[in-house]
Amino acid sequence: MDIEIILEPDLHPNQVAEIAVEAENYGVRALWSSNYHQQWDAFLSLVPAAQKTSKILLGPLAISPFEMHPLKMANALLTLNELSNGRAMLAIGAGGGTLGSMKYSCENDTCYGLKPFRIIRAVREALEILKSASDKKFNLKYEGEIFNITRPYMQGFTWAQSNPPKIYTCSTEPQMLRLGGEYADGLQMSDVALPMLEEAMTNIQAGLEKREDLPEDFRISNFWAWHIKKDKEASLKEARRELVFRGSLLPPFSLHHFLREEEAKIVIDNFNAGANNEFAKAYISRSGIIENVPESLVSKLVADLSSAGDLDDIERELERFKLFKEAGMTDLAIRLFDEPMEGLKIIGEKVLPVLQ
Repeated sequence: MDIEIILEPDLHPNQVAEIAVEAENYGVRALWSSNYHQQWDAFLSLVPAAQKTSKILLGPLAISPFEMHPLKMANALLTLNELSNGRAMLAIGAGGGTLGSMKYSCENDTCYGLKPFRIIRAVREALEILKSASDKKFNLKYEGEIFNITRPYMQGFTWAQSNPPKIYTCSTEPQMLRLGGEYADGLQMSDVALPMLEEAMTNIQAGLEKREDLPEDFRISNFWAWHIKKDKEASLKEARRELVFRGSLLPPFSLHHFLREEEAKIVIDNFNAGANNEFAKAYISRSGIIENVPESLVSKLVADLSSAGDLDDIERELERFKLFKEAGMTDLAIRLFDEPMEGLKIIGEKVLPVLQ
């Protein structure tokens, strides 16, 4: 199983490049830049990294076809791919918080905002457009149910000479997992804990079985929060602070895999509580203090949905990662938070030598 790194979106592109160089030296397979609406652009922030590295894959995680038309998505992706000599990749997702900032509201495969959109269909059409552009076959108009390109492009992106970029889907939802298995080069799941993995892999396999030809190097990866530090107290504070993103990214039905019904209800009620969400308060205050939630539940969420603790806890996490590998994952995408270079050093020296 290979290791990938996901960076916070608030890093200066020059910092991203420095981390990319070190990650490449350690043997990290890929580096993802997080796409947030109020931070550095996820494509442009990778340009310095593309210029200073030669092996590591580089890509934004994740771009929604609702925030960026697939035609312009292809334009940006192929530009990054040329700058990196064929090392670009892209994860396409529904949109998450970015859509919220654009006043979209998504529910039951539909996004309501300026006009209704079908999430699954939109991602599928984005995959088709990106694949056509990457294969230099995009010289005719495209007519989809959601996206249309009316002007023929007679040159068909022929300026893009490098090997085609890798295109992923990004989600934990069953339909999106099946879609990725059927159409994408790989999948980037998010916060899929071990008890949830069997169900996720079943959905991916269902998608793969619909393909006429299986891809040679289909990738299955999982976003995983890494908080291990030399200082255990600092690690747990960071992990608790970030729990607002762990639980909110999971479909409510996934919580039953590792929480009792009454525990899952506390999590769901908080995420539906708006300004009264205790997990969000802990993040906004940067304190990691989650009030009015049982400590046993907080500890369980940290333990099941992230890697937290000090250096003595790395062996425990390695055992978890080995189980991920045995379940069929090809990659683990480790998200670094505070002091990312220090986190990368721990992974490079303590984790990579064991897993690779």
